[in-house]
Order: sequence, then C-alpha cells, then structure tokens
Amino acid sequence: MSRICAISGKRPRTGSRIRRRGVAKKSGGIGTHVVKVTKRQFRPNVQRVRVRMPGGGVRRLWVCAKALKAEKVQKA
Repeated sequence: MSRICAISGKRPRTGSRIRRRGVAKKSGGIGTHVVKVTKRQFRPNVQRVRVRMPGGGVRRLWVCAKALKAEKVQKA
C-alpha cells in the first residue's frame, strides 16, 4: 500500500531517531551526548474511506485523518 493521501498529497517523510546518553546539566550531570543517529520514516495516518464524488458516484480512497477531521471529503 502506498501511504499517500488522495486529497492532501501527504506521503511518508524521512527523518532521524537520535539516541542520547548522559545526565542533563540542569540535573547535575555533564550534559547529554549523541550516541547514534538512525534513519526513520514519519508516516501519515491514512485510512481507506468511501467518498462521495462530485459527480454523484462513490469511490474508496486513501485519505489522511487530518483531511477527514477538516471535512475536506464527504463520506458516503
């Protein structure tokens, strides 16, 4: 399944997961240090919903939750 919203065009974005060790300076330590950086993906919350199209038909589309909450589509 391609996680792409049919309405807003949201798609997976890449980012990093940063691993830190140590005690923060304000807690009495010498500060935190970056130990490892790994790649990760931020995936949109897409859901398959039945959408009423402008012509009157009904189709199933992958729509992100943000578009559903903003009522950018009319559910059938």
